Amino acid sequence: MNATPSPLTSVAILRETATAERAGLRATARISQVHALLNDDMAVVESELERLVRDGVSPATDSAAHLLDGGKRIRPLTVLLSAACFGAVPSSARDLAVVAELVHLATLLHDDVVDDGQQRRGRPTPRRLWGNAVSVLAGDLLLTHALERTASAAPPVVLTDLVATLRRLVDGEVVQLRGRTKLDLGEDIYFRIVRDKTASLFGWAARAGAIVARASAEAVAALGEFGARVGVAFQLVDDVLDYDGDPRATGKALLGDLAEGKLTLPLVRTLAAHPALRPDVDAARGGDRRAAVRLAEAVRNCGACDAVRALAREETKRAVDFLRVLPAGTARDLLSGIAGELAARAA
Repeated sequence: MNATPSPLTSVAILRETATAERAGLRATARISQVHALLNDDMAVVESELERLVRDGVSPATDSAAHLLDGGKRIRPLTVLLSAACFGAVPSSARDLAVVAELVHLATLLHDDVVDDGQQRRGRPTPRRLWGNAVSVLAGDLLLTHALERTASAAPPVVLTDLVATLRRLVDGEVVQLRGRTKLDLGEDIYFRIVRDKTASLFGWAARAGAIVARASAEAVAALGEFGARVGVAFQLVDDVLDYDGDPRATGKALLGDLAEGKLTLPLVRTLAAHPALRPDVDAARGGDRRAAVRLAEAVRNCGACDAVRALAREETKRAVDFLRVLPAGTARDLLSGIAGELAARAA
């Protein structure tokens, strides 16, 4: 590195912390507002989730149930709010809200095995408690529940779309895994992984809610774009929090992604500006904590986190622009508000 900026004063640090806390509180308040609007619907979703994670054989069910506690249920809320934009929420939307969370939980179970994850939502990962094999099978169990529920509750096009989304999830994971042995610092590869692994499920959730609410093809497509772009922004914020977050608020340890060998955008941009740091990346991915700390300092000092925060805000604005074709109303406003507050998590 050529030069480092002067340290923040204690007053500035306190101001920065307070801003982050306010952003977190706003996001929590907004999501609470959505839960209040959809209280009856979310009660059904929660009840079904609690039932389905235990519908199977132990210890796979124990592993699945372990992950159910915590989480903001953003994907189920996306399904329900997308449906609510077009009137009363149909029962099939509640079914698909359950599906969205089941798929998300399944991906977490599988990801922690692939990544040798140690902690999730501030707790030991299921793989640490029950082993890798059980966690993989628990994820498979949840995926079977998701596919069965979709087939019985929604038009065939929704199931076809879900299967295509699952394919994208797998492809994204494989591309990311490939980077463990051959590091690719191109942003095109990074964004392919994000769009497949994170954004695709958000997009499906938004489209599925609109389809069962009998929205027009134009509205379904717009909501799909909205969901996918929110998913990209969501991941960009998560990337920043790996280097510049509060573990007490995020439930994930700092540098956790780096320790698992994941290439995040703040790091990609830092290495583009300072290629001499490349040996530290290899060392950090091999478990060298000092190298990881040096990289984190470099990422924070070179402005990469601020740049990625700005990109998340831009992606969120593009997402919200797609909502203009929808009927005006509370549900549309809440979709827009949630998108903005999720991006503000890294403020």
